[in-house]
Amino acid sequence: MAALSLRGVVKRYGHGKFAQQVVHGVDAEIADGEFIVIVGPSGCGKSTLLRMVAGLEEISAGQIAFRNASGERIVNNLEPAERDIAMVFQNYALYPHMSVFDNMAYGLKIAGLDKAEIRRRVDKAAAILELGTLLERRPRQLSGGQRQRVAMGRAIVRQPQVFLFDEPLSNLDAKLRAQTRLEIRRLHAELGITSLFVTHDQVEAMTLAQRMVVMNAGRIEQIGTPEAVYAEPATPFVATFIGSPPMNLVDTRVEAGRLARCAGLALALPGDLPFACPEPGAPLLLGVRPEHLSLGPADANSGWPAVVEMVEMLGAERLVHARLAAPGPPASPLLTARIDASLPAPAIGARLTLQSTAEQLHGYDPTTQKRLPRA
Repeated sequence: MAALSLRGVVKRYGHGKFAQQVVHGVDAEIADGEFIVIVGPSGCGKSTLLRMVAGLEEISAGQIAFRNASGERIVNNLEPAERDIAMVFQNYALYPHMSVFDNMAYGLKIAGLDKAEIRRRVDKAAAILELGTLLERRPRQLSGGQRQRVAMGRAIVRQPQVFLFDEPLSNLDAKLRAQTRLEIRRLHAELGITSLFVTHDQVEAMTLAQRMVVMNAGRIEQIGTPEAVYAEPATPFVATFIGSPPMNLVDTRVEAGRLARCAGLALALPGDLPFACPEPGAPLLLGVRPEHLSLGPADANSGWPAVVEMVEMLGAERLVHARLAAPGPPASPLLTARIDASLPAPAIGARLTLQSTAEQLHGYDPTTQKRLPRA
């Protein structure tokens, strides 16, 4: 096993004035045995970053280093086979004419291991992944989830320093994805191998990661535990990307008397805000999670007046979409509140107030796109 360091890693395609930079100076320190999930929208550079760690893409600048008990190795110029990594791809990449056993053993045969050691490693991996009864089958005789487990087994038998997962669950249905997530967590707990897992699915990121790296447009927006990233997103992008439904964001301008104006509507700012409120006249991007909004009567003394536009029933909860009752223009924002399904659903067109406590509000600087510091 090994720790992993990314130092100013850059990726460009092309040369000179036609060069296009897709990864912009990524820095990250990954501890030995840590499970890191790299999450972000399609095209943000997460798979490119993983492929640079694997050696499948050359880096344009920076360093990638592995550290273990023997010291540190800069692997920038090493071939993939020399990096001691194992990669699990989205499309399984199994040999259709080979049995499950032979698919898992193939890399070990190429490496020249003796038959007894190959049998021992494959049998151990098959036991971990519950593939023992399937070793003589061909890939076409397996379900999608079983094929993915074979692909993981092929990586496990290598006993690498680092596991790399490139969106390995994307081809599975929802039930199999949930089941395979549990298997991957159990696998990591048992083997303790440093792992990088790339996904665009925030549910996978939140449930699998010990720490997550949120990427956007080739840059890291935030690194932290799932709990920390969800509770204190560093930027508006993270606030809206992590969480379903996403955080509500309202563009306002601060006024005297603890007010913020949005589309002509004065919104009261409660006392003891968890961030340093800008001076009157400054722009302020206010955020609040849907579960931190509650519904109050239209004539309540506190809260933000709104009009219900839609209600979604989601089993144990409801999503109430209400538009701030601002005179406008411009049009006022649509906010989402998550409420318990046991509560009565408001009627479409009903007037109410959206209420939240001070500590549940988030503040961002619209110019810098950064989270405002604590007061």
